[in-house]
Formats: sequence, C-alpha cells, structure tokens
Amino acid sequence: MAVLDAEAAVRELRSTYATGKTKSYEWRVSQLKSLLKIVTLHKEDIIDALRSDLKKPEFESVIHEISVVSASCKLALKELPRWMKPQKVKTTLISFPSSAKIVSEPFGVVLVISAWNFPFALSLDPVIGAIAAGNAVVLKPSETAPATSSLLAKLLGKYMDPSAVKVVEGTVPETTALLEQKWDKILYTGGSTVGRIVLTAAAKHLTPVVLELGGKCPVVLDSKINLKVAARRIIAGKWGCNNGQACISPDYVITTKEFVSEVVNVLSAELEKFFGKDPLQSKELSSIINGHHFNRLVKLLDDEEVSGKIVHGGHRDKFNLKIAPTIILDVSGDSPIMNEEIFGPILPIITVDKIEESFGVINAEEKPLAAYLFTNDKKLVEKFVKDIPAGGMIINDTVLHFLEPGLPFGGVGESGMGAYHGKFSFDAFSHKKPLLKRCFAIDISARYPPYTPGKQRFLQAVLQGNLLAILRSLGSCW
Repeated sequence: MAVLDAEAAVRELRSTYATGKTKSYEWRVSQLKSLLKIVTLHKEDIIDALRSDLKKPEFESVIHEISVVSASCKLALKELPRWMKPQKVKTTLISFPSSAKIVSEPFGVVLVISAWNFPFALSLDPVIGAIAAGNAVVLKPSETAPATSSLLAKLLGKYMDPSAVKVVEGTVPETTALLEQKWDKILYTGGSTVGRIVLTAAAKHLTPVVLELGGKCPVVLDSKINLKVAARRIIAGKWGCNNGQACISPDYVITTKEFVSEVVNVLSAELEKFFGKDPLQSKELSSIINGHHFNRLVKLLDDEEVSGKIVHGGHRDKFNLKIAPTIILDVSGDSPIMNEEIFGPILPIITVDKIEESFGVINAEEKPLAAYLFTNDKKLVEKFVKDIPAGGMIINDTVLHFLEPGLPFGGVGESGMGAYHGKFSFDAFSHKKPLLKRCFAIDISARYPPYTPGKQRFLQAVLQGNLLAILRSLGSCW
C-alpha cells in the first residue's frame, strides 16, 4: 500500500466519522450483528483458514477463536445501551448547585493491528470494542496467517459498512504506510520489537496506544496440590493452546528439587494420554506457523546447554513444521531459552530449594504478561498476589482469564500497556469526557476579585468540604 492509498483510506473514514453515523446506537448494533453473522454463517470457512495457516485443530478453532468472537459480539449487543449511557458522578460544594456525568465518546478513526497466533479472534475482538464505542476502524491482519487475513478481508468487505470499516492486507510496506497516518487510537497485538516501532510511530502524532505484547509467563508449582489436575491444566494452557504459540501460555515452571521428579513423571504421562506415543502424528497439536519460527525453536532445542537436559519429547518434523511437546529440566538461567519468550511447545522446569524462592526468580526478570500459581496454601497465594507484578494472574489454572469478559486483558511494563475485553474493550476505544452542568440560580461572589482574607478562608473551607468552617467564614466573605 502506497502512502497515498493509506491517506485516502483514512480520509474516507474521517469523512464518514464526521457525519456522526458511527456514533449512533443503530449503526453500532447493525455492525455488531453483521460480525455475528460472519461467525454464524462462515464457521467452516474460518476453520479451514485456521487449518491452512496453523493446522489448528477444529476444537481450538471453535473454542479459542470463533466462540470468543461470538461471545464478545453477543455481550456487546446486550450491554451496549448500558455502556453508552452517561455515568452520573456526585459533585461537591465547590460547584454547588450542579450535576455531573462522564460521557463515553469515540476517539474517532482507529487502527487495529492483529497477530498471527490467534488470527481470527485477535483481529475481531478489538474491532468489536472499537465499533461498540462508535469508531471508524481499519483492521490490519497479520500477513503471517495469509488464509485468515484473506478471509477477513473478504468477509468484512461483504458484511460490514465499507465507508467506516476497512481491512488492509499486506506486509511491512502496508503496515508502515498505515503507521505514517494520524490515528486517534492504535491497538497492536504482537511482539515487543514491532511494538516499539508502533509506539514510535504513534508518538509522532501523540496517538494513544494499547500494546498487547508477551513475555515469559511463569508457573509456580507447590507440592501440596492435586498434581494430576495441575498437570492437565498446564498442558491445556501450553500445548492445548496453539501448541505453545500464545502470549499467555506457560513459558516455564518453577518447583522444588524434591518434587520435580514427580512433576516430570505426571506431566509426561498426561501428555502421552492426550497426544499419544507419537505426538507428531496427533491431530490435536497445531503446527509451528512457518519455517522461520520452526528453525528458531529447533535452535533453542539444539543449544549445547539445552539438548542434554531434555527429559520428555524433543522430536521434530521439519516437513510438517511440527515439534513434539518437550520438557527440559534445570536448564541454565543464562541459556537463550531462558532469556527470550519461547512461544512454542518447549517447557523448561527450574528447581529451587523452597517454593518461596520462586518469587525472586520471577522478579529478577521483566514483569510477565501472566503468572500462574498452583497451591492450596492461602499465605502463599497472598504473597504471590502481593509480591509478583504481572499483567494477569491465575491461581490453580492457566490462560482462562483471557476468556472471562468481566476481566481486563493486558500487560504491564514490557508485556504491554492498556487492556481490553468486554466492557474494557469499549472503554479502550472511548474517551471518558467529564461533563459538569450548573444553573444561574446561585453565584457566590467569593470566587471573584477582589480577594479578601474572608473570601480566601471561605474558598479554602469549601475546597476542604469543611461545613463548619464555611458557616464561620460566611460573615466575613464580603
């Protein structure tokens, strides 16, 4: 896309937005219903596109992608009148008599740049929030998932209002051209390298940004737990979630030295139950997205500090871009696999003498996007919640917070900024405009010059809400 084409697209969207069409309740509802139609009528097309891009199992496509978008649409349609309604706010003596409210108004023309690992859900979930908030939208799907990108362009072009909702496909030149434009808000999902590029481009126009990035998400495993259930939940969040290619997938496990052999044994046994003795043949595991990422993961596995510490899995199929679920035990903290987000089916396990030492291991690194703790110890839970900064947190499970519309989803520090999901998506694309309304009935002269000591005492008392002082100062205000 040439810069001129990007300029023309933004110009058309701004022209549409200026008419006020996208702000109306009717338009928002019509577009949300159109999105719901897409997921209802084109379920098989979506599954086929995800299979083409990632060999994603149908179960994952339905639960993690299609159902997420459908539930998000239905929630927005149900709650939109309440979300759009101005929120009343109590006022104080300083503006008496008055009324106040917070009005949610759309930012204007917004850009959503989505990721390849959940290319359908991570494209449309933010778009739902942007439309519900009344914005005009450009969606830039990831070129790394070309089948899904093409399908999104086709379906949104057919069902959505083309004057206010556009899909722009392409690679780096198209994304660059889009980022050179002035937007009213940008939401980007992906890696930190491109996140910095997005933030730099946005800074030129002082555009607010939501960045959904990633990081190394730790799992702390206490010994006093139902290990079999914990193992199954870790597996579901790691290998059952796009084969580890998810920003909130468990990146590494920390447990005690005396408990680790039992952890490895149970994880290995449950993995075999789920994916068979030859997981490379399993239809329940997604493939690695492309040759570049496959080679990156193989390089991590073949590192001399890692290859000898594989205790389960490690097999790979280059032709089909498959890597078996792999567990690595006590790899060095200096190895590359512990110094970058793995984003694949490899799970290192680190051991400590006491489980409380895991907190220091986590806090020595950047703040994670998600942190997980398995324990029945209430004090350990309290300490974990208090002492571990993270974008999100789950006790005794993994990744499920992403599916809860009542919880915000977002990172902190290098794992991102801002949040969305459900009402938080609406809020992410809305400016919260304060509105104060007064009448002409009462006009206190103490706020106007000349300022006497009595007026000063009166105004200070008003600002502090001190009713007794106000009454005492009334006699000397004028």
